[in-house]
Amino acid sequence: MYFDAFTLAALADEWSSTLVGGKIQDVLDVDATGIGLEVYAGHRRHYVYLSADKQQPRVQVMPEKLRRGLPVPTQLGLMFRRYVEHGRLTGVHQPPYERILQLDVTHPEGSFTIVVEPMERRSNLLLLRDGIIQDCLWRVGPEDNRYRLSLPNHAYKLPPPMTDKRDPADLSPADLAALLAAATDPRQKTAALLTQHLLGLSPLLAREVVFRAGGDVQQKASAAQPDALYAALQALLLPLTRREWQPGLAHSDGLPQAFSVYPLTHLPGWQPADSLSAAINAYFGAPAGAEAYNEMKKPVFAALEEGKKRYRAKLASLESGLKDDGEMLFLQQSGELILAYQYTLRPGQTELRAQYELEAPELVIKLDAALTPLENAQRYFDRYNRAKRARTGVPHLVAATRVELDYLAQLENDLRQAANYPEIDEVIQALQARDLAGDAKMARRGGGSARSAPLRLTRDGFVIRVGRNSRQNEQVTFKEAGPQDIWLHARDVPGAHVIIRSDGRRIPDTLIADSAALAAYYSARRDEAKVIVDVTRCKYVRKIKGAGPGMVTYRNETTITVAPRSEEHWKHG
Repeated sequence: MYFDAFTLAALADEWSSTLVGGKIQDVLDVDATGIGLEVYAGHRRHYVYLSADKQQPRVQVMPEKLRRGLPVPTQLGLMFRRYVEHGRLTGVHQPPYERILQLDVTHPEGSFTIVVEPMERRSNLLLLRDGIIQDCLWRVGPEDNRYRLSLPNHAYKLPPPMTDKRDPADLSPADLAALLAAATDPRQKTAALLTQHLLGLSPLLAREVVFRAGGDVQQKASAAQPDALYAALQALLLPLTRREWQPGLAHSDGLPQAFSVYPLTHLPGWQPADSLSAAINAYFGAPAGAEAYNEMKKPVFAALEEGKKRYRAKLASLESGLKDDGEMLFLQQSGELILAYQYTLRPGQTELRAQYELEAPELVIKLDAALTPLENAQRYFDRYNRAKRARTGVPHLVAATRVELDYLAQLENDLRQAANYPEIDEVIQALQARDLAGDAKMARRGGGSARSAPLRLTRDGFVIRVGRNSRQNEQVTFKEAGPQDIWLHARDVPGAHVIIRSDGRRIPDTLIADSAALAAYYSARRDEAKVIVDVTRCKYVRKIKGAGPGMVTYRNETTITVAPRSEEHWKHG
């Protein structure tokens, strides 16, 4: 669930009536990506939380006082203390159709603007003075975005105009019909088409329009009825363009699914809320620290352990069914010897001693006295044939089971290092796909549009990508990397795939060593003093057939031994 343009417009209106004119009495670092403001307005204190978390950014007024979560303030937090604390909030704005909120602050040292960009993967929190960036949470240089630099002492720019999108308020029935007629992909859904071509239409709003028009949010664009779709679009947009907000929250199975500023009919259990802030708070709850995330991880760890037990039992059963060459030979020879000596066997005899070869030792063959010699021989042949068949199929099953155990070990590492709801959710989803989730519940069902993103770092013009879970590993190695890029992974343990984009250039040894430190940090050996990291080219990395995402084999590697270091140390190292 994310903040779309209409939600932020509604929030700007709500804050303009409740917060503007208030004094900012305190600033605190709530967590590594969020700052809290205590605003005294309307004879009461309001606790504003501004988060630029890459997976789940948010802006909300909390019902209770925020707590300082960082022992040492961030650089941006220090800047807020200097230029925001003791200032007065004089305005809250949202640029039309942009997912951006701007808070104007008048301070004894001048006029400042807080800019919150709560956009997944591209979120940011900035402090401006006369349009110039004083500092920001996430710095974006020219190697990341040539148009919009987010760096101190640079002018702040809004995102470039979306010239390929139409203003839905100016759309005519003929325009919408032409838009549908131009859809050439038979698989394209109507909701995706609306989101792609109309300003301000988030996926949630587009699905609501499609549902009201035809009752099916999965409807293909080729099946859409232009008149019905236009009528539903206008009915939804009319109150929104008039800024007549109807905040509410959809629930399912006791869990919040989505908040909105218009009634949701395509999701169950939508109910109006007293305010947009109340709906947002009900959805997100209080900012969660490590303790809350650890509590959420406990049932997931239990499900992982249960899954490992299941696969270990399967592996033991498969391996017990395998016979070594000597035992298989004994079974075959026993059957043949029983047939050869069947006429010498006495009724009730329980053992046969005979040599298969003259120079070989005597074999001791157990007999079932209740069976005939022919039946005893057949029993040995049956056991031999079963073992022979097992030698053909079981090794493959054994190998596949070991791969599954390795994948669960990787998921365990993913969970251990998960730092937010989406990352925990991805582990749960992977377990659900294998029917191993047990009692673990989705951390935020229904709002799972946000997916965790690989870490992106730059140095000296080189881009480094770090996959911090299985899906991200798959993404950076097989979707983003080129064959000549450098690939790093901690040896023999679950962990991150780290990619250094070469772009045809020689990669310095110091950069490889520092990137290896990242691979060590995002591995199961994070807490060790020294970690061996394998280094190879991406062209030598291959997926394991039938294995989970990010499970690979590789060759032509060299090794480097490094101390694990996080990206924070890495940036300043």
